Amino acid sequence: MNETRVQRRLSAVLVADIVGYSLMVGADEKGTVQAVKNFWANVLTPLVAEHAGRIIKFMGDGVLIEFQSAVDAVECALRVQDFLSHVNETDSGDHCITLRIGINLGDLIIDGDDIFGEGVNVAARLESLARIGELCIAANVYDAVRGKLEFGAEDLGPVQLKNISEPVRIFRVFRGGARLHTGMKAKPEEVVLSIAVLPFDNMSAVPEHGYIGDGIAENIITDLSRFRDISVIARNSSFAYKGKATRVQDIRRDLGVNYVLEGSIQKTADRIRITAQLIEGVTGKHLWAERYDRQVDDIFGVMDEITQTIVGTLATTYGGRLRKSASERSSDAGPTSFTAFDHFVQGMQEVNKFTEDSISASINHFKLAIQLNPRYAKAHAKLAWAYLMRLFFGWTDDEADTLKKSQDAANRAIWADESEAWAHWAIAGCALLELKHDLTISRMLRAVELNPNDADILTDMAAFCSYAGRADEGIVYALKGMRINPHYPEYYADQLGQIYFDARQYEDAIRTFQGIRSLKTPSMLVYLAASYAALGQGDEALKVTTELLSLEPQSTAAYWAGRTPYKLDTDRDHLATNLCRAGLPH
Repeated sequence: MNETRVQRRLSAVLVADIVGYSLMVGADEKGTVQAVKNFWANVLTPLVAEHAGRIIKFMGDGVLIEFQSAVDAVECALRVQDFLSHVNETDSGDHCITLRIGINLGDLIIDGDDIFGEGVNVAARLESLARIGELCIAANVYDAVRGKLEFGAEDLGPVQLKNISEPVRIFRVFRGGARLHTGMKAKPEEVVLSIAVLPFDNMSAVPEHGYIGDGIAENIITDLSRFRDISVIARNSSFAYKGKATRVQDIRRDLGVNYVLEGSIQKTADRIRITAQLIEGVTGKHLWAERYDRQVDDIFGVMDEITQTIVGTLATTYGGRLRKSASERSSDAGPTSFTAFDHFVQGMQEVNKFTEDSISASINHFKLAIQLNPRYAKAHAKLAWAYLMRLFFGWTDDEADTLKKSQDAANRAIWADESEAWAHWAIAGCALLELKHDLTISRMLRAVELNPNDADILTDMAAFCSYAGRADEGIVYALKGMRINPHYPEYYADQLGQIYFDARQYEDAIRTFQGIRSLKTPSMLVYLAASYAALGQGDEALKVTTELLSLEPQSTAAYWAGRTPYKLDTDRDHLATNLCRAGLPH
């Protein structure tokens, strides 16, 4: 008699479980089910696909996933936990999702689309031993990823697991520690550090000098955001408190931060005084304060000193690791004169007005900053984006020449400082307009890697993913950007609405657009009309189309679909078809 041979393969198995699911359901069954459903679909599934994994099955509050590679499994798990950590930092509601994760590398029995065997059972036992927000991995997984990924680990030694014949050596894995290393013992609790940098108060006699304090705070935010060990609240959120008498404890509650940095500037003709103080969010206690009196042209040495001191103060929690990173920062990649910085800050003010005249003014300021300091990477990067905005809005008579100017500026930003996230962001924008989507995404991934807490970069990463046919992944990035920057500007919502449309989530797109109060761009009206049309709401779609034509009388479905840099023809046709349904001429 011929017996059917049992199919087996060696794979990495991940088991995850939602902590406190029953309690969450008891408090709000409908809301919890929807929150979990959204998390599975919009966060976990895209990340698993990106790491070549296969979701075997969902089990209510748990999931079983198979990966071909242990490295992919651990990297995916860490990215999931990182995402939840960022989300839960600023959301203390009833639907905060936290996970325990276990990963094992073992021999599996294959039964159709399902998997069984001791390899799965060990992963399930490891999950039950993991701490909230962390993961436990078997020693064979540890050996496979050692030296390939960066995170901390604690060797728990051999552990006898329930219904497993032999003890399994286990490692507890977490973010915030040293590079994975045998014998590394972790502290009992790893503290997540987060900070909000408030705009520095203008104590000068001239009110117009206020933008200097804003620029100093922005530079500190940018430099702190380079470090993965701390979460830095984005500019728009922390600057929402400008000019308001607000308690530090209230800021901590609103933004979910451990620390607040505040300060002031006072400028005279040739000198500037800067004060800064670091405050503990819970108690309001002043942990550190300093005052700097400098010649105007020495402002950047002062800014670097402030940044390094703040970072060093925070980094003591992790054994002083960040101070070493701060000392390695390139000394010639930033502005070297006050006048250069002055032009850069004014250029930033102009470029964010989003008008044709303001974009021209910003280009002049960025050029003057670069003339004074040819290695001013941020000025090169923002000059590139100013040219790109001319292209995006159609404010140029020579598109080829404008694109070349943007590309030249972006390349100079890379030359000035390869580690500047904005430089890679600018390269990505140029590549997008040339429909080089793979290059666009790779450059944006590098930008995110260099500055993972820059909500603006995450928001554009979301849009670029959507243009590349990866709208579901784009939603993840967009929501993360909004979480990091809870006082986000309305263009975040504008872009998210478009991404929801691309993902065929029309009701979410409409809801997002309807939440926008002051911003009204032709692009927003295009995607709002198309979303109504896709749902068969012809009357609502026609109202929006009429408004669009009043702003852009030459609008046609072919024009909007043709100028949108989609990678997939299906996405382009999807937009054009629904715009025609909305009443827009073909």
